[in-house]
Amino acid sequence: MTKPPAQDHSKDHAKGDDQNNRIVAVTLDEESIGRSGPDIEHERAIAIYDLIEQNLFAPEGTGTVGPYTLHIGITGNRLMFDIRREDGAPVVAHLLSLTPFRRIVKDYFMICDSYYQAIRTATPDKIEAIDMGRRGIHDEGSRTLQERLKGKVRLDFETARRLFTLITVLHWKG
Repeated sequence: MTKPPAQDHSKDHAKGDDQNNRIVAVTLDEESIGRSGPDIEHERAIAIYDLIEQNLFAPEGTGTVGPYTLHIGITGNRLMFDIRREDGAPVVAHLLSLTPFRRIVKDYFMICDSYYQAIRTATPDKIEAIDMGRRGIHDEGSRTLQERLKGKVRLDFETARRLFTLITVLHWKG
């Protein structure tokens, strides 16, 4: 009689921890936030609400299990993710270069301006076309964020989308 092969349950364990591997609070560095209009403020509020409601966020290599709080800001020429446990205990801070995001954010703001103007006066077909372009650029920014955080933080695409929205409202210094 042969023994069945051993099964790897480590992935099952990780999935079971996902209920705790999440963000429960997000703050943006007030000094990093640029002046923005009501449309951007509305996007920011929705992104924070949606992010808190549903997300997957697991710092890798820290030996910790969430839930987590996240403070996002800009320090020098870097995007800062200050990750802490819910009780405030520091977990890890990641500093990411802003360079890969600059063009995407610039393009995103340009198309958002076009979108907000279009929803007031344009035909539904024109609005839909601009919105498709806006979503495409947003997706590109989300994928870039996932790539930059690979090996540092495990997050799903929807979490990356909401975080990218928050990144866009920060003031880009330099």
